Amino acid sequence: MCGRYVMARAVGDLLAEFDAQLEEDVELPPSWNVAPTDDVPIVLERLIDDSTVRQLHVARWGLVPSWAKDPGIGSKMINARSETVLEKPAFRKAVQSRRCAVPADGYYEWKQGTGKAKQPYYVHPGEGSGLVFAGLYEWWKDASKAEGEPGRWLLSTSILTADTPPPGSESTVFGKLTALHDRVPLPMDRATMESWIDPQIDDAAFLVDLVRAHVKDVAGDWRVDSVGREVGNVRNNSPELIRPVEALF
Repeated sequence: MCGRYVMARAVGDLLAEFDAQLEEDVELPPSWNVAPTDDVPIVLERLIDDSTVRQLHVARWGLVPSWAKDPGIGSKMINARSETVLEKPAFRKAVQSRRCAVPADGYYEWKQGTGKAKQPYYVHPGEGSGLVFAGLYEWWKDASKAEGEPGRWLLSTSILTADTPPPGSESTVFGKLTALHDRVPLPMDRATMESWIDPQIDDAAFLVDLVRAHVKDVAGDWRVDSVGREVGNVRNNSPELIRPVEALF
């Protein structure tokens, strides 16, 4: 599960990190509390004049299928289960040809205590490097708007998830992750990402299996830090949200 995450890197840094281009200028402020329906950066590749071009785009988090009557459905599709993504009507076309990478610095999970008490945790790489999740994207056309009118086309995205890997002797982080939630967003190393976003690879089943197979390799150095409850309010958005604090329980 991934319902909140952090993406605080600047657009220029993302362009350099992923060796990507901009199709048009974008403004995207850093966010330490990305929530569903927020605008987020995605990295994708397109075939233009028989050449593969890597681009950075801004998409709304929560995939809106092309057949949707309105974009409201997207708030329920922030995640796509990797086990069923090839069959689900909302995702099966996107996974064939509209795969993307979703950059992140880390993500949040909540542990349920007694009563209504919940302790938030920040999951992030141990070395301070960024994450990149396997994602899908889709274009939705607003039929109420004229051709060329702003907002005519909506770009949206979803993050793939999988069962949390069982803990093993190679690392204790998976035991901590299992204690938080039975699902994790699917991370990718650079080589896996190169294959996942390649528009010339049309074997979606192979690519889903490839991403799923590397979860433990990529997440082995992750850290799980307890953070303050302020992150639960989407109006709060500052670097202090990821500052470790003593857990409530």
